[in-house]
Amino acid sequence: MTTTTIAPRSTTGRIAYATLAALLVAAIAVEAIMYSSYWQIAAFGIGPDLALLFGGGRDLARGQLHPRAVGAYNLLHRFWGPLALGGAVALGIAPVAFLVGALAWAFHVALDRAMGYGLRTRDGFQRP
Repeated sequence: MTTTTIAPRSTTGRIAYATLAALLVAAIAVEAIMYSSYWQIAAFGIGPDLALLFGGGRDLARGQLHPRAVGAYNLLHRFWGPLALGGAVALGIAPVAFLVGALAWAFHVALDRAMGYGLRTRDGFQRP
């Protein structure tokens, strides 16, 4: 097995994601207060990393996620998930309070990207 470290991302891209994350935090604060909805912050803000628990195991290299968890990890770390949830709120399919969840989920993804974490390869390593 080979070890792979986090690939350096462009500084401009990371700054853009950090800016997005800051804007999302402000939006989360406003929406959470407006709808008195706080549990979604924890559930959707931390939830995407539950795939990391599923991806642990023996005989893995440092920084490697078990291949069985790569699909779930990559699915939960894309922006279209929170966009779909926000769209469901906009269409009236989901309660308005779930807008906080969509924002928290998008914040999680943006923060990961700002810190240099991206999607995983089939082998469970960070994509270059």
